[in-house]
Amino acid sequence: MTLDNSKTIINFRIKLFGATVVFIAYIILAYFSKTIKFPLLGLSDTAVTLILVAVYLLIAFLPMILNYQFVFFTDENEKIIFRYFNAGITGGKKNSVEIDKGSFAGYNTETRMFGMIKSIVLFQKFHEGVAKYPPIFITALSKEERSKILRSLESFSPSE
Repeated sequence: MTLDNSKTIINFRIKLFGATVVFIAYIILAYFSKTIKFPLLGLSDTAVTLILVAVYLLIAFLPMILNYQFVFFTDENEKIIFRYFNAGITGGKKNSVEIDKGSFAGYNTETRMFGMIKSIVLFQKFHEGVAKYPPIFITALSKEERSKILRSLESFSPSE
């Protein structure tokens, strides 16, 4: 099975671009060309601007707060492969985890912030012991994609 969440990440980038265009257009229309007349909806120019700034910052920074990551997963060959990077405003370092199916020692799922942030921690057997990989955040994956990955990992986990 192979899957990635590139459509989710692209949709996020499109929403961020749209929010940026709307915000810049508002600033130009309200403050430079004075096309928008205040009070607007009973709110002053300062109140409308603060609301738009808050909404823009929420759209821009929520994926960073929730640790949205682009995730590519495959288990089609002799290895379990995860490739991932942060999908916020600033791109992140690209990471890759490749574990031979025979040395896969299992996984743990973690949730934080009342279940809003979800991650997977992978384990691999070595001669010296078991290695623990840094968490891979799966918050940006759909519920169906998360369950497919977890079912796949479960099928390769050693039975104890």
